[in-house]
Amino acid sequence: MSWEEEVFALLDDLEQQAEALYAAERDADLADRSRSAYREVTLASRLMATIGDEVRLDVAGVGAVTGVLERVGDGWCLVRGTAQDWVVSLPAVGAVAGAAERSVPEVAWSPVARLGLGSALRRIADTGERCVVHLRDGTTYDGPLRRIGADFAEVAVAGRTVLVAFGGLAAVQSRD
Repeated sequence: MSWEEEVFALLDDLEQQAEALYAAERDADLADRSRSAYREVTLASRLMATIGDEVRLDVAGVGAVTGVLERVGDGWCLVRGTAQDWVVSLPAVGAVAGAAERSVPEVAWSPVARLGLGSALRRIADTGERCVVHLRDGTTYDGPLRRIGADFAEVAVAGRTVLVAFGGLAAVQSRD
């Protein structure tokens, strides 16, 4: 082998070593970026990718809520069960089974999906139908929603009005 061939063989070897080091560094960097990017994924964004699928939500004060995930909004979701519908406050959700592996980032949501819990409850109040309001501590109130404030809902219960803070609300269940 001539000295030129030896030099080129040495350079080829060095180039392959450099490529291997770069690939190892790049893989570690990509894994770190992936972990870092996943920090931005929210429960709501995972649920948004699950719309139309069967889910089970473990809700504080309620237990298991199962059905087809119909809607997701800012801080709430709508689950259509076999017997009734549920508007569930996302902060009351302890676990989800059946969620999609992917997510839909909030920037890709429609303006309607950005509406908060108050908007969903106003739609229920507009119907005037009785519902069951579940609190995170297990307390329930059976009656129609009347008015919805910025951070609370009025429930008409046995001739009196009960104010329910959104912070304590777990879910609202239809009476159908």
